[in-house]
Amino acid sequence: MKRIHSERPADLLRAHLLRPFSALADFLYPPACSVCGISTGGHRGLCAKCWSGIRFIERPYCEVLGIPFSHDLGAGILSAEAIANPPPFDRLRSAATHDHAVRDLVHGLKYRDRTDLAPMMAGWMLRASDGAVESCDALVPVPLHRTRMLARKLNQAAELARHVARLSDKPLLASTLIRLKRTSQQVGLGAKAREDNVRGAFAIAKGCESDVFGKRIVLVDDVYTTGATVAAASRTLRKAGAADITVLTFARAISEPI
Repeated sequence: MKRIHSERPADLLRAHLLRPFSALADFLYPPACSVCGISTGGHRGLCAKCWSGIRFIERPYCEVLGIPFSHDLGAGILSAEAIANPPPFDRLRSAATHDHAVRDLVHGLKYRDRTDLAPMMAGWMLRASDGAVESCDALVPVPLHRTRMLARKLNQAAELARHVARLSDKPLLASTLIRLKRTSQQVGLGAKAREDNVRGAFAIAKGCESDVFGKRIVLVDDVYTTGATVAAASRTLRKAGAADITVLTFARAISEPI
C-alpha cells in the first residue's frame, strides 16, 4: 500500500517561519533556469526553451534495456540487443536521453558541484523507475574510488540516490558497494576498453553481505552509456545474492528510437 504523508504541524510552522527568508532569497537570488540561467517563475525549474529540448524516455520501450521503440509492438517486447546480449541486471530505466539540456544538468552536478540540481533530477528518476523504486528493498549508488572521492568531494550517483531515497522513503545503502580500484575515466573509451577498465572494480563491503542477499536492489548512476560500469557493479551484487536488480539512471546515451 502506498504511504500517504500528511504535513505535520511542526512542518507547517517551519514553513511559516521561513517564508520571510525565502522572499529575501528570491530577491537576492532571483529564480532562474537551471540550465541556461534565464529568469523563471520559480527555483529548480527550466525555461520553456530548455524544457522543450528534453527527450524523456517514455513507453513503448524494451522491458529489459529501456531502449525506446518508435512504434508500440505490444507488451513485454525486447530489443534485439537485450535478446542477443542479456545484461547482468534485470532491467534498466532512465529518465531522459543524454543530450542538450540533460547533458548540461549532468555536467552541472558532476563537474560544477551543482547539488541544488539533484532534487529535481531525482524526481524525474523516481517517475521513470516504473515502480521499481516503490517495490525495492534498498537503493545502492555506484561508488567512486576513495582517492577520486577525495579529489572530487562529490559522488554524483550517491547524491542522486540520496534524493531518490528521500522522495521514496526507501533505505539508502551508501557504503555497501565499494570500489576496489581506481579505474581510468570511461570518457573516450570504446565498449571493450570500458569493460576491461571496470573488470573486478567492485566488491561488497565486509560485513554488509546481508544488505544485498535476497534483496531487490535499485542501482543508481547518473548516465548510462555502454553499460560497462553498471554491468560490473551488477555482477558484484548478483554474486552477493541480490534477488532482483534494477539499474536507474538520470540519463542514457541513445541515438534514435528503434
